[in-house]
Amino acid sequence: MYRAPRGTTDILPDEQVYWSFIRQKAYEISVLYGYRRVDTPAFEDAGLFVRSIGEDTDIVEKETYTFDDRSGDKLTLRPEGTASICRAYIEHGMHTLPQPVRLYYDAAIFRYERPQAGRYRQHHQYGVEALGEGDPALDAEVIDMAWQFYANLGLKGLSPILNSIGCSVCRPTYLNSLMEYYTKHRNAVCSDCRRRLERNPLRLLDCKKPSCVPLTEQAPRSTDHLCPDCSDHFSRLSSYLRLLNLPFVTNHRLVRGLDYYTKTVFEIAPEREESAQATVGAGGRYDDLIEQLGGRPTPGIGFATGIERLILNMKKQKIIVPQSAEPFVFVAHISQQAKDEAMKLASLLRRSGISVIPSLGDRSLKAQLKQANSMGANKAVIIGEDEAKSGTVVLRDMAKGEQNIVPRDVVVETLRKTYHRFVLVENRITCAIMKVG
Repeated sequence: MYRAPRGTTDILPDEQVYWSFIRQKAYEISVLYGYRRVDTPAFEDAGLFVRSIGEDTDIVEKETYTFDDRSGDKLTLRPEGTASICRAYIEHGMHTLPQPVRLYYDAAIFRYERPQAGRYRQHHQYGVEALGEGDPALDAEVIDMAWQFYANLGLKGLSPILNSIGCSVCRPTYLNSLMEYYTKHRNAVCSDCRRRLERNPLRLLDCKKPSCVPLTEQAPRSTDHLCPDCSDHFSRLSSYLRLLNLPFVTNHRLVRGLDYYTKTVFEIAPEREESAQATVGAGGRYDDLIEQLGGRPTPGIGFATGIERLILNMKKQKIIVPQSAEPFVFVAHISQQAKDEAMKLASLLRRSGISVIPSLGDRSLKAQLKQANSMGANKAVIIGEDEAKSGTVVLRDMAKGEQNIVPRDVVVETLRKTYHRFVLVENRITCAIMKVG
């Protein structure tokens, strides 16, 4: 029997209420902060991610799905969202637009990782990128946006965690200090950290293995080695966050797992959890990335959050997600002639904006109404031979069990009045989408 590939999961209808809720909140917060949607391909030239993420990162070395297509081109399934957005920014000349260009996405992400709670080999991210501005006020805005997004989902007890990892001017000095420290303790670290010491020393601070954590606590701090520009940027960012009343903490161990980050890096995680899977969202500044990809020097900052991990945290906190408010009508029939009329009525109701599920097959009326009840229908329209001949229907309130006979030519208007509030809400949502689009 075939099963979903390891590290993937089916999102079944009963789970979709979480996804719809999160995506609606993501759309609302994006519009609120002036971000516009962008969608990029699920796969890119493999070199894009090697150049942006870093050849010596765990993602490129161990986790990417890279393959040769039939033309011999080497492609990689998207392992993160930022590089693709930056590629699109360069390719489509977005530097000519008013800066910063604010973009958001909701995309599938692919990484070959050990599957565990909240981490899948195919997962989904909501993310934002703001390109073309280096002001630390923009960093504060992005962190505030992430914080507000999680608050809108109902998540509590989260803490923004902040650090600055410097830039190309001051980071070399810091890396030398870090390597000197870890060289003295080479025999005490794990095998992965011994490899990182030679190839990617900044990632030493990101190790979560119990044998390495005590060493990271005593390691040199990046904030003690910042150049004047980076130090000023971090100081101003901290001031802006206090101005916005965001209860952030600093953590010198926070470096993130991608090579393109400069200056600001941040995570948002539950205050009382230390596991690697506790983080609900993370991001940072990447002022050199677009230039590395062939564009003109362009600062940028963003954050991303895994939707599956959000749902996991929402369930942990027992957050009640509003169920779909969509009412629908079940159309039942008693004979073949009545079935023909039922099909025509179902089509008329749908064209009038009313959700309909018609009965299929030739089951008894009792069985049809039992099905309508189990599916959660609000109303049932019943057409028998007498109704088919007289041009009427039986309109049944499924909750109350009450029913009455209604002329077929007024049933649409009768149901419209019943669902007046629903139709108004749907129209508002449609209008909002049209305005933004």
